[in-house]
Parts: sequence; structure tokens; C-alpha cells
Amino acid sequence: MTYYLDIIMIPIQIVVAFYTFYYLLLAISGMRRKREAKVLIPRNRFALIVAAHNEEQVIGALVENLFMLEYPREMYDVFVVADNCTDATAAIAREHGAIVYERFNDELIGKGYAMDWLFQKVLDGDKEYDAFCVFDADNLVALNFLVEMNSRLVKGETVIQGYLSAKNPGDTWVSATFAMMFWIVNHLWHLGKYNIGLSTALGGTGMCIATSVIRKYGWGCNCLTEDMEFSMKVLYEGNVRTTWAHEAVVYDEKPLGFMQSWYQRKRWAQGHFDCAGRYIPKLFVKGLKTMNIRMLDGIMQLSQPHFMMLSTFYLIMTYVNIYLPCYTNILYNDRVMPMEFWSAIAILQFVLPIIVLWKIKVPGKVWKYVPLYPVFIYSWVPITFLGFRDRHKKVWSHTRHTRSISFDEVPLHLKGKGPN
Repeated sequence: MTYYLDIIMIPIQIVVAFYTFYYLLLAISGMRRKREAKVLIPRNRFALIVAAHNEEQVIGALVENLFMLEYPREMYDVFVVADNCTDATAAIAREHGAIVYERFNDELIGKGYAMDWLFQKVLDGDKEYDAFCVFDADNLVALNFLVEMNSRLVKGETVIQGYLSAKNPGDTWVSATFAMMFWIVNHLWHLGKYNIGLSTALGGTGMCIATSVIRKYGWGCNCLTEDMEFSMKVLYEGNVRTTWAHEAVVYDEKPLGFMQSWYQRKRWAQGHFDCAGRYIPKLFVKGLKTMNIRMLDGIMQLSQPHFMMLSTFYLIMTYVNIYLPCYTNILYNDRVMPMEFWSAIAILQFVLPIIVLWKIKVPGKVWKYVPLYPVFIYSWVPITFLGFRDRHKKVWSHTRHTRSISFDEVPLHLKGKGPN
């Protein structure tokens, strides 16, 4: 029987199947890490950049940590931009040895503008640096971070994202499931893309960008996800690949409460949709014209939230179709894709994340929150729809940090030379 809705639902099913195979390919590709030869001779000078807005609770611990890095002290400097601060952020950063610039601007508000401003200050300074490394004020950084980034730069990589971990995964069920999401994405997305030669995207912190790239393309990114915007900008304008440094670990402070995580993720969703609107059309045209697989893959990255909305609609229609047949279901068809295949896919969706958590040896008390992980993940659905609704709004939502965690307090097994 042919249904009128087939004209809509059959293309939707083809898209769902395509994305499913795509995610499966990346996940399988990210289940192993290639052993790579490392360049251990320090050759690059680094400017470490921290954009901070009212971060007096955490800025001291980060700056102190940065001066502990296992890299020649004369080959890097720490810069902090105290952006529209009304607290002691600037003073505390100076006390710990950072070079501090204070910025006050009531109109150009947000991390993207602060970074653009500080990049220019450093570029105009007396010292020359080979690369910038960017961190958030609440971060802690693995001591081998610059060693790893130096090795990548020597090999010719110019835009590099480090491994994003958590410094407080066991605090609450929210911080635990938030950390799980990052760990799983690190392996089943970032590492997978790196292993097969695709370009991933910057994650806002723990990122390294060659000075030559900043000089050539500028920063100029001011949407709510300025990190992804920059990755897509250099991919489109110069076919510059964003690579992945699996052993350059940064520890981020995850939100403790659900609503705090809600607002943070909604901001990310807004920025993601905004960035997609700017770059999907351009990448599509240029990618097809040049047959550049990385640019076309960039569209897949940018369209993730669109796929979530589409797959949610498809799931609802699947249940409707069971009780009120209204379209031809080509996915659940033994002649096309038998149910056993989809059952295997469903099992892998649960098994692969568990394997990742087991491989990286997450803290024991975090395991008890694994049953709540699906709750956290499915909460992305309403957040994504709200992000789409507010995609043109650019009001910056600052995440407050109320306590300081020193590098010595990070669980010992998380401070090694990098996860498996």
C-alpha cells in the first residue's frame, strides 16, 4: 500500500539510516588508538591563554597548575584576560605569575570577543610565539600537555584539540553523567574521526592553534560556540584540519546541578545552530565543487542537532505507525534491513559506551550513576528544540564556579599520560 506520507517519511528514513551508519563507523574507528612516534625535543614557544570573567574562586589553581607543566619554563608564558571582571580575578592571576590584561566592554560581551582582543595583544607584543593554547579558568591541565602539543606541531598539525576530561566527576549524578558524555565523545567521535583522517572540531578549551593560522585567518569568532565556529572557518577558508591529541588532557569542572547543565547545554545548542546556519551552505557548495570529503563531513558535524530533531520526529511517527499505519516503513523491513540488524545496532549503542568507561578506568563511585546516563542524554532532546528556537539570540550565559580544586586533588589514575 502506498501512503501520502511516504513522500516525507521515506527520505527521512534514508537520512536516519545514513546517520546511523555514519555514527557506527566513527564509533568503531574510535575503539582503538594508534601508537604514534613522538617528538620529545621542545621546539615550539607557547602563549597560554585564559579568558576569565569573575573567576576568583578558580583562577589561582589554574595558573599555579600551568606553571607546573613539564616543559621548559622559558618557552611558554601564561596570559589571562580578565574580561569585564568585578571581582579579584586579575589580582589573583597576577599574584600567581600570569601576565594579565583587563578588558572592559559593555557591548562586545562574551568569550569570543575576549579571546580576539587578547590574541591581538599578544601578537602585538615583543615576544614571538609559535602557538597559542587556550584554557577555561576552571580547568586543570595534565603536566605533559605542552609536550604533546609540541610533538603535534612539529609533525605539521596546526589546529589541535586536547582530550577533555573532568576534575569533579563524582560530585553529583549530573557531574558524573556530564563527564561520561565527554569521555564517550572523546573516543567514539573525536578519536574516531582522527583515526580515519577527518577533521573534528575544537571544544572551547584544551585547544592549540598555530600562530601562523591566527595571523592568516584571524580569530573573529563571536557566536556562542566560538570554538566550533573557528574550526569551520579555517576548514572552509583554508582546508585546515582540526586534529585530536588524545594524550593532552584537560580537566574541566562539570556542572553540579541539572538546571546549571541545562542552561550551559542550551547555550551550546544555540551556538551550534547559529554556526550551522553560517557554514552548512558554504561547506556544501565548496565541498561538492572540490569534492573535499572533510568539508562535506563538516556538514555532518554541524547538522548533529538537526538530526536529533529529525530522529525524534521519526521515533514519534514510528509509534504512530504501529497503531495507525500511515507510511511505509522501509527500515524495519526484512527484505531491506532485518530486525536483527537494528537489534545489533541498539545493543552496540549501550555496549560501546560501557567499553569506553571500562577502558579509561573511571572512578568507582561514578559507575553507580551509569543507569542515569540515558536520562541525561535524552534531556538533550528538549534542549535541542529550545536551542533551535533561540538560535539567533546571543546572550552569554556565564557558568559560576564556587570552589577551587587543585591539581593535587585530581584522582591519581586520571593524571597519567593519557587515557587508553
